[in-house]
Amino acid sequence: MATDDRSPQREGTPSGVATMVFPSSLPQKRVLEDDHSPAVSSPLNPEVKPAQKVQVQAPEETQAAMSREKRTKKDSLKKREAKGAAAAGPDSSRATPDPKQLRDRDAPPGELAPLRYKLARPKPSDFEQARGPVFMSHHEVPDPEGKPIEFFETSEHVHNKKNFHYTHCIADPAFPSMFYYRQTEPEPYGAHMSFEDTASHIYFDKAGCHVTTDKGFRMARANVAVREGRWYWECKITRGILSKRAESDPESHGHVRIGWARREASLDAPVGFDAYSYGIRDVAGQKVHMSRPKDFFPPGEDLKEGDVIGMEIQLPSEALHRKVVQGQYNPAVDLLDEDSDHGAEALNIIRDRIPIRFKAHIYFEKMDYHTTKELDDLMNPSPMGSSGAHGSQEAPNPHHPLPPLRTLPNSHIKVYKNGVLMGTPWTDLFAFLPPASKLLQQGAGGREALDDGTLGYYPAVSVFRGGAVEANFGPDFWCPPPGHGGAGSKSDVEMKDGDAPEAEAEPQRGGDEDTVHVRPLSPTKKLRSVNERYDEQIVEDIVYDIVDEVGFWMQDGGKVIDRSGRDEKAGEVAGLAPGGREEIKELVQDD
Repeated sequence: MATDDRSPQREGTPSGVATMVFPSSLPQKRVLEDDHSPAVSSPLNPEVKPAQKVQVQAPEETQAAMSREKRTKKDSLKKREAKGAAAAGPDSSRATPDPKQLRDRDAPPGELAPLRYKLARPKPSDFEQARGPVFMSHHEVPDPEGKPIEFFETSEHVHNKKNFHYTHCIADPAFPSMFYYRQTEPEPYGAHMSFEDTASHIYFDKAGCHVTTDKGFRMARANVAVREGRWYWECKITRGILSKRAESDPESHGHVRIGWARREASLDAPVGFDAYSYGIRDVAGQKVHMSRPKDFFPPGEDLKEGDVIGMEIQLPSEALHRKVVQGQYNPAVDLLDEDSDHGAEALNIIRDRIPIRFKAHIYFEKMDYHTTKELDDLMNPSPMGSSGAHGSQEAPNPHHPLPPLRTLPNSHIKVYKNGVLMGTPWTDLFAFLPPASKLLQQGAGGREALDDGTLGYYPAVSVFRGGAVEANFGPDFWCPPPGHGGAGSKSDVEMKDGDAPEAEAEPQRGGDEDTVHVRPLSPTKKLRSVNERYDEQIVEDIVYDIVDEVGFWMQDGGKVIDRSGRDEKAGEVAGLAPGGREEIKELVQDD
């Protein structure tokens, strides 16, 4: 580009020390480290040299002030108390630990502890038994036999959305170190479709087992998750494709899908929509996973009104599951010793949660698990996806370099129709223990790879524009599968159906003839009803609550530290501590 000789030439950046004069009333507290000249020359400034650091001399007054000895900053009262308590030993009371210290990203997951918060004392109403939703009659329809089914709209409860998960809790005076609250369950007791863990515009019966909708596909998950072993549940299609159709009748009263879903599965989509759920479609009995329907039932075998669909899942032991997600799985050794607990580490359940208030209910609110890019890319292949970034087009398997794409050996889902096994549509299910699943922890460092006890596969149903399904979680099934003896059965021996394992038999000689002693099946091989898992889940919640309470009690030096002004002698729980919060968080959510 031509330049005018008369135009002034820009001077280069000075290489010496530039002296600048500052008004004495504006002392500079720091030196300017860089000027604003470009580091790389261009045709518009050909003589500009690479930027150099320029030291700026401050006025004499400022230099004198800076040359003085810096004043030692005193610790705050809170820090002095904390240091004193730590030095005094276990008999002294310690201050509440800073939650930021518990968020250390360098600490291994096994050494992390639940986050702790300072809360106001609970209200007297917080000690009352948790209540279920309010039912308001919405509509009534006939079932395949002509009997009326009344569906209700539920209100006065929260929905799991916006990346949060909610469980009922209650204040307990026996838990003073753990912000006074523990987990609980409202009526109806037992396994049922969760009123909180469901999409909007889904209607229930009062038992929580019958669901329908007048909108597009909506999903409802059960309040029970399975993590290992063999489990079974079934459901009856009460509104769907008509089994007996007259000329004037519509083709269907709606549609349904039935299957299993993880926590990350979208509630505003049908079962089988993404990589986190597996579903059976009523049209042609197709299997659906990652929105890819494939033929499964014989031709013409639709799922129609009155049909009972059974869903069985088998998952390996959690010890083997952890080896898979941690990259330590060795099929030559681990498959042979799967049922042995020798060397298995204890579960490390970390539940970062805080009580919140919603109308007349108290819930624990915590971050939910979010989808991973690896499985999103698997569902929607992209050359710029995470798989391509690692240079791997490897199919999911137990040894995949990416934990979310690792699968569980000896895992499968079987489907039954009216008690008859239709086949095994899926094997090698995706692993779900961390780091295969990740919590949505913003700014929490490595705490996203935590197991909060809610991970697993949940019974799930999706309904579409009038479709209705009634779930049965046992133990008395309408069409029990082979090997399930029903309620009160003590038989652990199952009938062999194809690739199912047999009960172990040991021949022994005794008396005049040979006898065969049948060894009971291990917990991971015995077929059990999902309702049994509900009881186990309650026990686990009680144990985890006690573990958290004891952990906080130990942090306090083995003493109950009253942070809310509660008068232990008088047994009072009302009032407010000086400087405390007046109320716990109030949740606002549309019904």
